[in-house]
Amino acid sequence: MWRSCLRLRHAGRRLLNPPRGALTASVRPGPNPLIPARAYAPPTERKRFYQNVSITQGEGGFEINLDHRKLKTPQAKLFTVPSEALAIAVATEWDSQQDTIKFYAMHLTTLCNTSLDNPTQRNKDQLIRAAVKFLDTDTICYRVEEPATLVELQKNEWDPIIEWAEKRYDVEIGSSTSIMGPSIPARTREVLVSHLASYNVWALQGIEFVATQLKSLVLTLGLMDLRLTVEQAVLLSRLEEEYQIWPFVTFTYIQKPKLRAHKIVKKQ
Repeated sequence: MWRSCLRLRHAGRRLLNPPRGALTASVRPGPNPLIPARAYAPPTERKRFYQNVSITQGEGGFEINLDHRKLKTPQAKLFTVPSEALAIAVATEWDSQQDTIKFYAMHLTTLCNTSLDNPTQRNKDQLIRAAVKFLDTDTICYRVEEPATLVELQKNEWDPIIEWAEKRYDVEIGSSTSIMGPSIPARTREVLVSHLASYNVWALQGIEFVATQLKSLVLTLGLMDLRLTVEQAVLLSRLEEEYQIWPFVTFTYIQKPKLRAHKIVKKQ
């Protein structure tokens, strides 16, 4: 995600220098209880009310301008982000809206609102604990016992990621066919808590959101460490669903970076 933001950096330079007389506005998305990782989410769609989107750098960071007004958070705080790349990505979300503003598709804006307002009043330690909690129900740690083709698929695609994480962080994770899932050692939790403590609150909000979507902390760690691409992580998180959708095919090469996210070949 952040690499995508950086690719926008050059194209977004023009946003730092808005045309003279450009206008702005503030929008305040409302809460969405359906997404626990984000306290805010989209209100209903509304007609686009601005023409120009620009970025300015202030004392507190980078600000987003919609015509002549500065963007504000739901709690009326100035919408300010710490990096130019993130500002460009958020500005691109607003600039890409057509006749109707689709707030539900503006994930970075919503995550930034949550980081700035912190409506649930969680501190850094609570964010870390919430992310590590996903180990208890991590998607790739739960295995089926049948059918044999799905058992093999899970083994071939999920085991290498677990093995990578165990080696990368020097921990034990494992997998299980029990409904209770694997027994995660206390040391594993301590090591991952210590690792996540190296990230700031902005990053932790994003980490928790990604883990919520993937239903997996292990896949999230793989994504953060560039062991997986976004496409690979999503497909791995949906392995069982994809298998059910395509019962007569099997997915291979999911983790090969130079190939497509998945390659489908007919079963024998």
